[in-house]
Amino acid sequence: MISYKAPCKVNASLRVLGKREDGFHEVDTVMVPLELCDELEFSPAPCLGMSCNAPGVPVDESNLVMKAGRLMERELGRPMPWHVHLVKNVPHGAGLGGGSSDAACVLEALNSLEGGGLPPERLAELAGEIGSDVGFFIYGTACRCTGRGEKVAPLPDWREWAPLLVLLKPSFGVSTPDAYRRWAGSRELPGIPYGEQEVDGHVLVNDLERPVFEKHLFLAEMKRWLLERPGVRGAMMSGSGSTMFAVMEGGDAARTLMEDAARELDPTLWMWSGRVAQRGFCKNMPL
Repeated sequence: MISYKAPCKVNASLRVLGKREDGFHEVDTVMVPLELCDELEFSPAPCLGMSCNAPGVPVDESNLVMKAGRLMERELGRPMPWHVHLVKNVPHGAGLGGGSSDAACVLEALNSLEGGGLPPERLAELAGEIGSDVGFFIYGTACRCTGRGEKVAPLPDWREWAPLLVLLKPSFGVSTPDAYRRWAGSRELPGIPYGEQEVDGHVLVNDLERPVFEKHLFLAEMKRWLLERPGVRGAMMSGSGSTMFAVMEGGDAARTLMEDAARELDPTLWMWSGRVAQRGFCKNMPL
């Protein structure tokens, strides 16, 4: 068995520029990888297949893991004789890109295990066939993503940015298609801060907060609560949510914030504290 890590991400900024003729939205976003990872365990098998430790996660052809495996079969022109066991640590419907990262990791891993020799540029093209943000995880570093998210350019000036974050996710998820569908007609809620925040010379902003907060008032209140907390340098929603993240001054402030969030907001919140990763862990990084 050979194991790989698949890091999740947060959107440090997300601008929605308008709807495209193909039905997608034009975006301009900066994404950074986190230390929080799913794990994918590859074992030799008669044919491609998968399993997962998390109940309710589909393990059929609808899973992005299987879609990535099938793409590699097509690209290399032969079966991929591997069973992939997915250990989920990144919550679903969180705006953290867990499923997209898993797919990118499968592309990377099978390219290595099968001696495919595909360059990152080709893997990124294949990733774009799976989903808009899958290509980001091929590069495994801070990137600016444009188009519908599939045009990926690494950002050297973000590479050293590795602040301590706290992630908070309520029990519900948010539908990404619904968030984009409601973006054009959405309005800001009174008393909720939506503007740009500057942290370490980088601008944090998320245009999807407007439609998501309109529908999920708890997330709007979470953002306002976070920005009022001591030790919080910036806070906003990641992607289409439902995860909110806060940039922290240090570990003590992070621990206090998580304790207070459980007590004052919701004791069932999923929470995690860790750093923005210097690079993704997927690339040829067996555990």
